[in-house]
Amino acid sequence: MTPGDNGASTPEDDDPFGYLYADGQANGAQPPSGGYGYPNSVNRVRPVGTRQYGAQQAPTAAYGQAAPQQQGAFGPQQGAYGRPNAHYAAPETLPGGGAPTAPQQPRGAGGGGRRGPNTKGLLIGAVAVVAAVVIGIAVAMTSSDADDDKGGNEAGGSPSPTQTQSTDPSPTASSSADEEVKLPSAQAGELQLSPGVATASDVQGAESDGGAYVTGLDQPGASVTWTVNGIPEDGVYTLFARFSAAGEDQSMTLTVNGKPFGSKMNLGNFAHAASGDFAKGWTKTYAWPTLNKGTNTISLSCGDGDKCNILLDRLSLKKGQVKD
Repeated sequence: MTPGDNGASTPEDDDPFGYLYADGQANGAQPPSGGYGYPNSVNRVRPVGTRQYGAQQAPTAAYGQAAPQQQGAFGPQQGAYGRPNAHYAAPETLPGGGAPTAPQQPRGAGGGGRRGPNTKGLLIGAVAVVAAVVIGIAVAMTSSDADDDKGGNEAGGSPSPTQTQSTDPSPTASSSADEEVKLPSAQAGELQLSPGVATASDVQGAESDGGAYVTGLDQPGASVTWTVNGIPEDGVYTLFARFSAAGEDQSMTLTVNGKPFGSKMNLGNFAHAASGDFAKGWTKTYAWPTLNKGTNTISLSCGDGDKCNILLDRLSLKKGQVKD
């Protein structure tokens, strides 16, 4: 397009800024006062709010001023800034819209809502578990007490003998029968000796009168016998033997009232004395034979397979199964 007298043929050919150029001013272009700056130009300027789109619209109010009410499909509309607009209202606020939904009732509350947890049932279950545990503990304690009452201390019982393996056994309180009735003991000179067995006092450490002890037991068939009088009642007693062993551990056959009793009597080298050093080998051992009321015979003998190289100091008794 060139400036001239022929003007603009169509509105889109108009140059709205023609008044800025010298040739445009020569052709009579003026600053816009309602048109685009050229004579006879198409003026399409409309006041705000006057454009129509199918239905008549009310003019838009200026910012900050109350807009006139508009009659819409759902009644009067408010157009002022900051005021509710029916076009953006919730459906339930419009005529024919859905009714407001009632708030959901919390769980556990009365009515038709969902019920809460059954705390009563949980409490009953917890109480049942605790009761079962208590009953189990009571049954275990009752069983333990019943087992403790069972033992080899009954008259006529025959518990297996047990020997000590320590020179310093733990102390055990003696029974009331032992405190009331003094049980007998036998020193080396009070024992009945088989042929070839004798007493001596060359080795230091024996507690019998004069430091005497029994020697010569390390030969087949050798034995010592103690005839015990004054046993107060039938039952299990503890037989103590004080002896000396040096080097290898020893063991001998224990006979009670003519019958071999249990296993061999353990006569180990609990003092750890060197071979031949009997003065440092003094110690003691014990067994739990069953004795009759009144008189009994107790024997130690060197039987087949026994090791009998010991020095025997003394024998003694205590009521029940004790270790000291």
